[in-house]
Amino acid sequence: MIVTSSSDEKLDRARELGAWQTINYVQHEAWDREVRRVTDGRGVDHVIEVGGADTLTRSLGAVRFGGRIALIGVLSGTSTELNLIPVLMQQIRVQGVLVGSRDGFEAMNRAIDAQRLEPVVDRVFELGEARAAFEHLASGRHFGKICIRLN
Repeated sequence: MIVTSSSDEKLDRARELGAWQTINYVQHEAWDREVRRVTDGRGVDHVIEVGGADTLTRSLGAVRFGGRIALIGVLSGTSTELNLIPVLMQQIRVQGVLVGSRDGFEAMNRAIDAQRLEPVVDRVFELGEARAAFEHLASGRHFGKICIRLN
């Protein structure tokens, strides 16, 4: 797994959790080229694209021939000029991902339980601290999930 972030501290944590490579996208603005370099020109099998409009082109450059991009976020916006040639020539699959069905959610939770996966939780807030939780989310300083405990 290759993880990108603008925070070296977050990249250190990602390595502790098992990331094979980490790339600081402030230091490597052309992070797609760095992905190609560390994969000996192959690219990655799968990109989880959270940036949206401003980063989708880089994700297209980082993914391998026949690879897949799961578009799950639009942090930088929803509209962009996009050159479709890489999608066509490299047979890249771009799939939008939204919150799924209840059945899918229950199946995911069974898989998480069966594999004994533990989510990375940055911080748990009480319900009365909801505003602080959202401010923490907006700060971008978190690593992992931000939770609000409902009593």
